[in-house]
Amino acid sequence: MKISYNWLKWYVPELPPAEKLWDVFTFHLCEVESMDKTEDGDTIFDINILPNRAHDLLSHQGVAQELSALCDIPFNSPVEMYKIPPSTSRGQAPLTVSIESDKCRRYMGRIVRNVKVGPSPDWVVKHLESIGQKSINNVVDATNIVLFDCGQPTHVFDVKKVGGERLEVREIQNSQKIQLLGGEEKELQAGDLVIADGEGNTLAIAGVKGGTKAEVDENTTDIILEVANFDPTSTRKTGRRLSLFTDALKRFENDLSPIHTEYAMRELSATILEMCPDAVFEEIVDVFPDSDVWNTSNKIGISVADINNNLGATFSADEIESVWKRMKFDYTRDGEDFVITVPLLRLDLIGRHDLIEEVGRVLGYDRVAPQLPNIPFTPKINDTMYRVLAARKKLVEDGYREVMTYSLVKKGPVEISRAPKGKEAMRSNLSDGLKVAYEQNRLNAPLLEQSEVKIFEIGDVYPREGEEVTHVAWADKKGVQEMTLEEFTKDIEIDSPYDAALPLASSLLPPAFSPWSSFPFTYRAISMWAPAEVESEKVLAIIKDNAGELVVTGPTLIDSFSKDGRTSLAYRLVFQAMDRTLTDEEVTVAMERVTQALVSQGFEIR
Repeated sequence: MKISYNWLKWYVPELPPAEKLWDVFTFHLCEVESMDKTEDGDTIFDINILPNRAHDLLSHQGVAQELSALCDIPFNSPVEMYKIPPSTSRGQAPLTVSIESDKCRRYMGRIVRNVKVGPSPDWVVKHLESIGQKSINNVVDATNIVLFDCGQPTHVFDVKKVGGERLEVREIQNSQKIQLLGGEEKELQAGDLVIADGEGNTLAIAGVKGGTKAEVDENTTDIILEVANFDPTSTRKTGRRLSLFTDALKRFENDLSPIHTEYAMRELSATILEMCPDAVFEEIVDVFPDSDVWNTSNKIGISVADINNNLGATFSADEIESVWKRMKFDYTRDGEDFVITVPLLRLDLIGRHDLIEEVGRVLGYDRVAPQLPNIPFTPKINDTMYRVLAARKKLVEDGYREVMTYSLVKKGPVEISRAPKGKEAMRSNLSDGLKVAYEQNRLNAPLLEQSEVKIFEIGDVYPREGEEVTHVAWADKKGVQEMTLEEFTKDIEIDSPYDAALPLASSLLPPAFSPWSSFPFTYRAISMWAPAEVESEKVLAIIKDNAGELVVTGPTLIDSFSKDGRTSLAYRLVFQAMDRTLTDEEVTVAMERVTQALVSQGFEIR
């Protein structure tokens, strides 16, 4: 994410020089990809925000507040900087908003009349261009300013293009096409969350991108401001399926607190008022079904000893208290004990371990002594471990080899938020992955000179939400079979899980794993006449030293006989690359090196 130094100084006027911020970012906050000076004297940082802080740090305000705490310098609250426009009523009902899906957690809407669409002020253009964004018009630019300033996506609709001045947040029932801003057309599927009007027209893909149906243009005079909060998993799935990787999606898929919408609505309204001073703002419509839940603060108790024992540090109570003050956390203190009221916008602060991390991060991990923390721990012996050992022993004795496949799959009943593409769910069985592994091993069986492939896997599966079961699956030429660990081991004698002595640690370690290449292999053979007294180790050494790293199997002696005081030797080599299909030229070069080396040692190539 690109961050403007001059933009940050809006909120932190005493910010250190840009050059000094590199270390602050690196040691206390995030990785810095680059730092570039601009012609107008600004400095643009390209920083990598970790996923656990994406909900509050993908914005200039969020980063500015963090830098204020880390550098212990004042932070100017943006709330105090906004000029809040007064609300008016037309003597009739305001905008109507309905939420018809739990995938929308909050929706705030507001009609603004008498706006004048035109170019944006210079400061808006300069801010957007500094981070690589193009200015479009003052109304659209206002939504982008809010997005990159406070991290909350917003949107605007042309009132005259919205049927009935009504907005509905709902899931579509049947597939349909939508033309998006920019002219791109996408096909939606049943279950996708959209914003529709009172006449059933689809106006936008919720949390992803707006459509052209209610697009703001130079003729627009009345607009609807949208500031909403959508379920991160649903938004991510829709955006990834449609290959729409928008700035709005990036924020929503990393989760945002619904509380954030009210701040963004305030900032968006103030920004529109600044650029359209004659605008008339109607009342805000706020639909917030679970407001009580989201407005309830989490309280976490923690002590100085707890923090120091986990960090291996010797921070004082006053030092730790300074962290809460700098981070602007509400708290109470009783000697060396604290109770922290977690800010509603900090979704990453769940338990004591998160607060401990905050202390270490703010005060500096360089102050932590290089020693392991003193954490008492007594390992527990469980029945599952012994059953796994018994199942593994039985299958190995039957000639099977263990494999490990991916736990993350493309589809499954248990979905994962913020997962990489193609790995959106937990596996519900082992068989699907084992079938792929079996085919891969079958193709590579000649490398090991095996006529039959027999593999197995023992691992956890997730058939439904909240359920985790250990399964055993095995594959051979008869196919793939799978059952629960308990069922597989019911007739196997198992060592007591309550034996006083644990098995040696070495017996619990999986064997070293070497991945198979997915690219084809090729054979080469070389035969020669050698003196009768030649040692085979010498020949093997010459071939290995000159064949190169592309040899994956061999040299293997495939033929040998003696005649007229000489010995004929024939060897086979198998070549394969991990990253590509080898060409004949590459293999030929390797074999020529082998040939030349053998000839130089007095061998006669046949």
